[in-house]
Amino acid sequence: MSLTFLVKLSVSLFVGLMIGLDRQLKNKPLGVKTSMVISVASCLITIVSIQSVHKYSLPGHTNMDPMRLAAQIVSGVGFLGAGVILRRNNDVISGLTTASMVWAASALGIAIGAGFYAEALVAMVFVILAINVFPYLVKRLGPAALKQQDLAVKMIVGDHTELNAIFKEIKQLRMQVKRVKVKDLDADRQQVEMIVLAPEKLYTTDLYSSLKRIQHVLSVEVESR
Repeated sequence: MSLTFLVKLSVSLFVGLMIGLDRQLKNKPLGVKTSMVISVASCLITIVSIQSVHKYSLPGHTNMDPMRLAAQIVSGVGFLGAGVILRRNNDVISGLTTASMVWAASALGIAIGAGFYAEALVAMVFVILAINVFPYLVKRLGPAALKQQDLAVKMIVGDHTELNAIFKEIKQLRMQVKRVKVKDLDADRQQVEMIVLAPEKLYTTDLYSSLKRIQHVLSVEVESR
């Protein structure tokens, strides 16, 4: 076991720690332990793949690909990424960022295993900036459309004539309705489901309280997406 081998695994452990720490601070499925294991294992497989060429190939007849095993990591780690992608009841797909972080942790491990230390560390910094800093700057400096959020609203109304009052209330709160679904529950009640585009600073509880005050509204459910 050489010093270089230990250094590569140590650096892989560090970058995996940083990637996992970012996700765990945000209570995402990918935690510190998983990220470190992915990074270190990817680094180990890459080292084995490269060193196997020198150890097992015949002199003057090298026909082995030094990155053959490493190439399989990218496709294999996709199963882990797929495990953190979820589909909610309101048709929202979540976990794509976390899945990409799984892939990134593997890529960093491969880079370190191949000896690209500086490149891997710079890439790690860029990944963390892309997740935490750049989205904030885009929202602060970008157009107003980027400063809005989607809210899923589900209501049960006792009188269909109050549907117009609901849309008027939403308009007064400076929100836009993206999609509406209305269905009858029985002769006297209707269920209204909609997706509204609301200002990012609007609290979900404010919208809930405003809709709850409308006459004949029996129940209100508001979910941020």
